[in-house]
Amino acid sequence: MKTKMKTKKSYYIPLIIVLLLIILYPTSAYAQPGDFTIPSIGIEVGEAHTPRDLVNTFEILFVFTILTLAPSILIMMTSFTRIIIVLSFMRNALGTQQTPPNQVLIGLAIFLTIFVMAPIGEDINTNAIQPYINETIDQEQALEYAMKPLREFMLKQTRNKDLSLFVNLSNMDAFETLDEIPNRVIIPAFMISELKTAFQIGFLLFIPFIIIDMVVASTLMSMGMMMLPPVIISLPFKILLFIMVDGWNLIVKTIITNFQ
Repeated sequence: MKTKMKTKKSYYIPLIIVLLLIILYPTSAYAQPGDFTIPSIGIEVGEAHTPRDLVNTFEILFVFTILTLAPSILIMMTSFTRIIIVLSFMRNALGTQQTPPNQVLIGLAIFLTIFVMAPIGEDINTNAIQPYINETIDQEQALEYAMKPLREFMLKQTRNKDLSLFVNLSNMDAFETLDEIPNRVIIPAFMISELKTAFQIGFLLFIPFIIIDMVVASTLMSMGMMMLPPVIISLPFKILLFIMVDGWNLIVKTIITNFQ
C-alpha cells in the first residue's frame, strides 16, 4: 500500500509543476506585440476642473460610506434583527446545537429580510434613487425620500412606550406629529422593540419543547433510568413534532405576517 501511495504522489507532483508553469509563465512571450494588451487599472487623485468633477468625487465617497455602514443599516433599520433572533431561539428550543449551522440561519434571515423589505426597496428606488440618477432631485432630497418609507416601517413596528423612552431621554419637547421625531430617536426605539418582540416569539417557541423534555424526564425517572440524559431521548421526539407540524413553514409564516 505504501508503494502504491508513493507512486501516485510521484505521478501528481510533475503534473502540478507543469500546471503551475503554464499558469505563471508569461503568455506575452509567445504573443505578437499587437495581439495581447494588459489593461492599466489605477486610482488617480487630481485636481477637480469643473463643479461636476467635485460632485462626482463626493458621490463616490458617499457610496463608499454607505457600503461601509451597510451591515449596520441591515441590522438596525430592517427586519433582520427579529428574524435572526427568532431562528436562533428555534434552534436552541430544538436542542440541535449547530444544526442548522449559523451560515444557513444567517442566509435564511437575509433572504427573508429582502422579502419583507422588498416593497420598501421598490418605493425607495422609485421615489429617491431613480430621480436622483436622472438629476431631477438633489442629494438631500434623495436622502429625505429614501428615509420616508423606512421611517414609516420602523414607526409601525415600534411600541409607543419605547418611543416615549428615547424622546424623554433626549430631553426634547413633545412632538405634535411623528414626522417631527428625528431618526436618532426612532432607530434605537425600533431596535429595542424588535428585541422584545423577538424574545416574546422565542418564549412561545420554547413551550412545546419544554413540555416534551419534562414528559421524557419524568418517564425516565419513573423507570429508574436516571443515568440516561433526558435530552438524548427527547431530541428525536422534538424533531418529529417539528416535522409533523411543518415547523419551518409556521415559523416563516408567523415572522412575515407580523410585519404586515
